[in-house]
Amino acid sequence: MYSIRSYVVGLAQENCYFISNMKKETLIIDPGDQGMALVKELRKNHLKPLAILLTHTHFDHIGGIEDIRSQFDIPVYVHEKEQHWLQKPALNGSAKYQEIPNIIVEKADEIIQKEGSYAIGDFTFDVLYTPGHSPGSITFSFKDEGFAIVGDTLFEGSIGRTDLIEGSEKVLLQAIKQKIFSLDEKTIIYPGHGNSTTVEKERATNPFLRNI
Repeated sequence: MYSIRSYVVGLAQENCYFISNMKKETLIIDPGDQGMALVKELRKNHLKPLAILLTHTHFDHIGGIEDIRSQFDIPVYVHEKEQHWLQKPALNGSAKYQEIPNIIVEKADEIIQKEGSYAIGDFTFDVLYTPGHSPGSITFSFKDEGFAIVGDTLFEGSIGRTDLIEGSEKVLLQAIKQKIFSLDEKTIIYPGHGNSTTVEKERATNPFLRNI
């Protein structure tokens, strides 16, 4: 059984997740800001990070990467359609805001090019391609554990915004219907912002999804 720790970081109040197994090996998902605070949490809990996984590369999901990389020699995984966004503030969105510095992250180590099953250490999970909020948005589905990390694709009672670069509401809704709603209805959904929810709850009550 995996343990899930969530940390709300940065001005955008983004959810960073630590997924850990019984050996305290840990996957870090979307370290959006406050990287050294996240490093402190890793060390305080005696966690052993194996990799950083990115659901997408908007600035509020990547701002803590280099602080963590400076302390741990671990790879970063990103979808191929956003691999270059890490180095480009105009694409990752950090250039739009005067209150934050331009965020430039070094190249990712592993480029995700297709959906399917992946393994990192003893962890196994499925990558689902769920674009619409951004062109390279992906979901990490831990099917055997009954949860999925969905980034900014789906929220409790809402969906991701689609007015950013290469966003599309039509594509987003299709991704939710075909990929996220194909998961077991009891699957716990951990979004990039806000509270966790379930597939069952969002299918039944989300006002944006009534007609899909």
